[in-house]
Amino acid sequence: MFDWFKRLAALSALALVAACGGGDDDPHPGNIVQVAQADARFSILVEAVVAADLATTLSGPGPFTVFAPTNDAFAALLTELGLSKAQLLADKPLLTAVLQYHVLSGTVRKAAVPLGAAITPLEGGIFKVDSVGADLIVTDGRNRTSKIVVTDVAAANGVIHAIDKVLLPADRNIVQTAVASAPEFSILVEAVTAAGLVNTLSGPGPFTLFAPTDAAFAALLVELGVSKAQLLADTALLDQVLKYHVVPGRVLKAGVPVGTPIATVQGETFSVNASLAITDQRGRTANIVATDVLTSNGVIHVIDKVILPAP
Repeated sequence: MFDWFKRLAALSALALVAACGGGDDDPHPGNIVQVAQADARFSILVEAVVAADLATTLSGPGPFTVFAPTNDAFAALLTELGLSKAQLLADKPLLTAVLQYHVLSGTVRKAAVPLGAAITPLEGGIFKVDSVGADLIVTDGRNRTSKIVVTDVAAANGVIHAIDKVLLPADRNIVQTAVASAPEFSILVEAVTAAGLVNTLSGPGPFTLFAPTDAAFAALLVELGVSKAQLLADTALLDQVLKYHVVPGRVLKAGVPVGTPIATVQGETFSVNASLAITDQRGRTANIVATDVLTSNGVIHVIDKVILPAP
């Protein structure tokens, strides 16, 4: 596994050199692997591509778009995972999955990157790219971020963008992500468990969950005049309320339809305004306070008030 990342970094370094030394200015660039091999900063990436038996694929007609980690990006990954380069390169299944997660089908130049949208690589799953100031920031499936440091490095079979952190696909579904976010969502997790919805929200989906915080649930208990135990015991109510927070499909912030009724799994709708405030079926409002928490089977948006369907 470690060796794989090293090779990937090598490939990334090569792309970076090409970007600085030739890139689009080279009238006859090599293929993606050859461009990467020409730059020592991508030596680990190249090693990884070879170890994963992807060199032939990435030398093929494509076209491909590769988000190429530099050697420094791989070094940071090894520290993060507690692995040696040899261990990484020896784990071929992991190498293949991670490398393919950096590759898109088709040529996607900087100007065409769909900002804020779900981007699906060859490996499956998603990541997204946002414009933050003057930078393009990639958020991977584990909600780690990487900066695109060089764009539009031309290759005969596609294009390379160099990144400063290795991307990793999601390893947690919606429920697992909520559990890992404790204590922020501890009551939500208790409610999902009490309502028997763990298996559903752990399924393939994808789903979009508007997730109330513990503070939101505490406010609801006061509003309804019930204890937490009483709320969790009313499984019929919990089922309806929780499903009202779930929208079918993966809807990232950029794709939330403003001012349009949004249909939920529960069957009723709510609306979201331009300020990211939700109005539920009872005319109550909740604010979306955090967006685009990516998971393996959807996305989570955090809200500061439990929304309620019609009485």
